[in-house]
Amino acid sequence: MFTLIDAALSRTRTMLTLLVFILVAGVATYLTIPKESSPDVTIPIIYVSVSHQGISPSDAERLIVRPLEQEMRSIEGVKEMTATASEGHASVVLEFNVGVDLAKAMADVRDAVDLAKPKLPADSDEPTVNEVTLAAEQPVLSVVLYGTVPERTAVLIARQLRDKLESFRQILSVDIAGDREEIVEIIVDPLLMESYGLDQSDIYNLIALNNRVVAAGFVDTGYGRFSVKVPSVFESLKDVLELPIKVEGKQVITFGDVATVRKSFRDPESFARLDGKPAIVLDIKKRSGENIIETVELVKAVLGEAQARDDWPNNLLVKTIWDESEDVKLMLNDLQNNILSAIILVVVVIIAILGVRTSLLVGVSIPGSFLTGLLVLAVFGLTVNIVVLFALIMAVGMLVDGAIVVTEFADRRMQEGMHRSEAYRDAAKRMAWPITASTATTLAAFAPLLFWPDVTGEFMKYLPLTLMATLTASLVMALLFVPVLGSLFGRPQKVTQANQARMVALHNGDFSQATGITKAYYHTLAIAIRHPIKILCGALLMSAAIAFAYGKAGLGAEFFPEVDPPFFSVKVRSYGDLSLNEKDRIMGDIEQVMLGHDEFESVYTRTGGDDEIGVVQITPVDWQYRRSVKAIIEELEQVTDTFPGVEIEYKFPDAGPPVEHDLEIEISARVADDLDKAAQQVRLWAEANPALTNLSDNGSKPGIDWKIDIRRDDASRFAADATLVGNTVQFVTNGLKIGDYLPDDSDEEVDILVRYPSEYRDIGRFDQLRVKTAQGLVPLTNFAQIIPEQKQDTIHRVDGRRVISVMADLKEGYNLALELPAIEQALRDLNLPTSVEFRIRGQNEEQEHSAVFLEKAFMVALAAMAIILITQFNSFYQAFLILTAVIFSTVGVFAGLLIFQKPFGIIMSGIGVIALAGIVVNNNIVLIDTYNQLLKRGLSREEAILRTGVQRLRPVLLTTVTTILGLLPMVLEMNIDIINQKIEFGAPSTQWWSQLATAVAGGLAFATVLTLVLTPCLLMLGRRRKGVSEDEAPQDAQS
Repeated sequence: MFTLIDAALSRTRTMLTLLVFILVAGVATYLTIPKESSPDVTIPIIYVSVSHQGISPSDAERLIVRPLEQEMRSIEGVKEMTATASEGHASVVLEFNVGVDLAKAMADVRDAVDLAKPKLPADSDEPTVNEVTLAAEQPVLSVVLYGTVPERTAVLIARQLRDKLESFRQILSVDIAGDREEIVEIIVDPLLMESYGLDQSDIYNLIALNNRVVAAGFVDTGYGRFSVKVPSVFESLKDVLELPIKVEGKQVITFGDVATVRKSFRDPESFARLDGKPAIVLDIKKRSGENIIETVELVKAVLGEAQARDDWPNNLLVKTIWDESEDVKLMLNDLQNNILSAIILVVVVIIAILGVRTSLLVGVSIPGSFLTGLLVLAVFGLTVNIVVLFALIMAVGMLVDGAIVVTEFADRRMQEGMHRSEAYRDAAKRMAWPITASTATTLAAFAPLLFWPDVTGEFMKYLPLTLMATLTASLVMALLFVPVLGSLFGRPQKVTQANQARMVALHNGDFSQATGITKAYYHTLAIAIRHPIKILCGALLMSAAIAFAYGKAGLGAEFFPEVDPPFFSVKVRSYGDLSLNEKDRIMGDIEQVMLGHDEFESVYTRTGGDDEIGVVQITPVDWQYRRSVKAIIEELEQVTDTFPGVEIEYKFPDAGPPVEHDLEIEISARVADDLDKAAQQVRLWAEANPALTNLSDNGSKPGIDWKIDIRRDDASRFAADATLVGNTVQFVTNGLKIGDYLPDDSDEEVDILVRYPSEYRDIGRFDQLRVKTAQGLVPLTNFAQIIPEQKQDTIHRVDGRRVISVMADLKEGYNLALELPAIEQALRDLNLPTSVEFRIRGQNEEQEHSAVFLEKAFMVALAAMAIILITQFNSFYQAFLILTAVIFSTVGVFAGLLIFQKPFGIIMSGIGVIALAGIVVNNNIVLIDTYNQLLKRGLSREEAILRTGVQRLRPVLLTTVTTILGLLPMVLEMNIDIINQKIEFGAPSTQWWSQLATAVAGGLAFATVLTLVLTPCLLMLGRRRKGVSEDEAPQDAQS
């Protein structure tokens, strides 16, 4: 260490060049490093999806889900397997344990899917297997096309834009909402078919046998070799219409005589509107690691080029919504303002105490450490996001600690007459080990957070990574670069001869010369060390009083802090078999409440979905120009609560990793009938609970499905089977696929569907359906009947068992941590059937996992710090003494939260406690190191403690004040925009981190009092109980 310091001071030009390189490279990195709002979290989840047109949920469970589950049970590393079976679709989601090799897991899942394929229905689509990432799930921008243009025109333009955008490497995918699959629709007249003696199978065979390429082999004549083929693929709709169906005498009956052929779209499954106008929405998702700001600018440039073309319809309008790049810019701006204001506050304090020149030397360590940290992040392929930026704010006050200690010591040396180069050399060497130990303990506190499991850990890992990189850089700055700059530009603070004489007197133990705060502190400390037991008991009583007061305040705990969101959604549900048009009428009525609201920027309405009528997604104007989203929702609820027959749920994204509901009660049963009964019991209890709102469940709702029951004995007399019946019925439902067709204007094949005219598409027409059998055309009712049965909604399974979940959120004013014990007891008192089991999930589950990890991380951090401290001081008692300050600092966390009336955040306050463990030891290390040095000079215990306290008062207060001032804008939720000369309160970016900043600032303020008063008392107490030898420190090379 000392050799490195000597080398740096003897090669000042090299060090200056290296510093300039770091600053330039760091600035360039900051300008180019990818930026995004939330961390790009790779979730250990693999999603398997299978589509099957028209399949029922129960059949999807039996024929698709179960075979897939059976093959996937043996895959190693699976934490949980969930599955859903819905109409026309089935999926299996595998969540793996953290740390699993996802490449191997993906290969295992693909192998399992391949093994299951032969067991799946032949008509099922090819299964797809995908990894899940937060970045891939969330669009960074949505582009809305709306106006009075034909649907086909809008869809065609949307597809062209999609193809253009997906050609850029920055774009992962573009999904089109409101798009409908194009088809060739053949409308046949059943009366004409019957009059010509035709049935559905004749139509099917006619198309299937004439729409293909038939390879007829090749001919080798001896003079050449030629392939022979019989081309018969449809090249236009005219080819379909001219197909001959039947010949009667000289008359040829063509397909066009009994059918109408047209290009069309599949029946709509949803409707979309923007601000009340029909719309098509392109959801654009970026690739992982790409810069969100540059990606959105690219998309907008492509849109601008498209709109500038001559063929762009004048009445087709474009609007961009949910632009995450704007949120990122705003967040970056807010946090950059906070960093700048924190730096200015810190530098002002240092100037006031150490002078301008010395403060500039300390100030160099701030950009130097920041930019070095960014270089490290860039090397590891990480991005700048909200977590990284707050870590930089949190580091502002911490990373100058080492530089302050070195410059303050060198300043005192220069005032004593030492040359600046020697003064900074001496200061760097004298403080090298204390500063290194302090930094090591801080790193030891944050290091366990790197091993945080689950999605929350992946989300928050950027905090310890950034802090560890910047704090390590600050150590290098304090011990190498600051001494080099000080040896070149350092100058002692100008003081009068009287002040210099007073400083020398204080250094020599003449405390009668003390003035101001130093004098007050000296007298306080002199009294305190005479009564160490009383001071210790007083600290314990104060801690107990704060803990009691916090408990009585009823602030409780929460998972992540509440942050005013950039948008919110209104989900609408209802019971009964509503048609799509009926759903859209309901959504239109609710939409009218939202339209024209002066606090809303856009209102996007989507009708349709398996579990809901529809969703209205609302983007408010910027937060400065409106009330909070909660206040807006409270107003809207008073209006929408009057809508009869519907359930309306208001949702907005929570801060942190996505958790759908505050509370989720997952119910399973070994007896199928007991499952629905238990779910109903839990739902009724939840509806009566005054603490719960936004109730929903994923059980089956009242409704009917129509089942066609084939009497097999009767069907055998007509040589009929299930396939014949199913194909016939499809003529009056979605249509029967009889082939495909590649249009000239498309690169994708479209299905050819045949069906009856719309007036015949009714379940009441079942009795009129006829099929061709060996006995001629006979009614289906001769061997089949249609009967109603209870509707089966989406089926949910967890680890191979059916489950029903009842979901709810807590009303305003209720706290989950406080309500949970009562909820668990109430569920146990419901007397559910013996075959039923339940578990509470949702936010509580994530909260418990995180709380358990943070407790373990705290204990590991304490153990690591204990080893470092014992190594530094070679004393169990002094190491224990410092760790006692860490324990007491947690009381300060609750004091700070109590003052500002904030709940204890499991994540934010928990991280604050761990961060404090690394911060509060710093002053204690330097203080006890100074105490040990004075003991070696032969001073008495009491004299050594008093001198230590007086000498370390200034640097202890300075490091504490700089750290607290660095966090103060966040504590007050204040954004100081220096460039635009305005101050704002309550910005969402400050709401995010206010809880953590309050925890650290409160804990540090409390711990500083302990450091200056309780630590000296415990040193005195140790003398009486342990004896002198226990406190002896190792001989220092520079003592």
